[in-house]
Amino acid sequence: MIQNNMFSTQGIQPLQMKSATESKPSTPAETIQSFGTYLQNALGSVAAQETQSHEMSNQFLVGKANVDQVMIASEQALLSLQLTTQVRNKVVEAYQEIMRTQL
Repeated sequence: MIQNNMFSTQGIQPLQMKSATESKPSTPAETIQSFGTYLQNALGSVAAQETQSHEMSNQFLVGKANVDQVMIASEQALLSLQLTTQVRNKVVEAYQEIMRTQL
C-alpha cells in the first residue's frame, strides 16, 4: 500500500484539556511562523521524495534496484507533487475569493 508521508499524522498528539495558566495564547506572529515551518517541512518532504525517485531511477539503470521499487518511488513522488499542486490551487482560489469579497 502506498502512503503519502507529506501530511503524516504520526507527530500529532491527541487533544488534551489544559488549564488557563498552562496554555499560553500564541500571537499571530507565532502562529504564522509555525504554519510557515509546517509548509517548509512539507515542501522539503516532497523534494526529498523527488530526489529519492531520481536516485532509484539511477540505481535501476546501473542494475542495483528492481523495477517495482523504481515505480513505487516515482508514483509516491508524483502523488506528493500532485497533492502539493492541488493544495496550492485551493489556497490561491481562497485568496482570490477573499480579495473579491466586498466589505
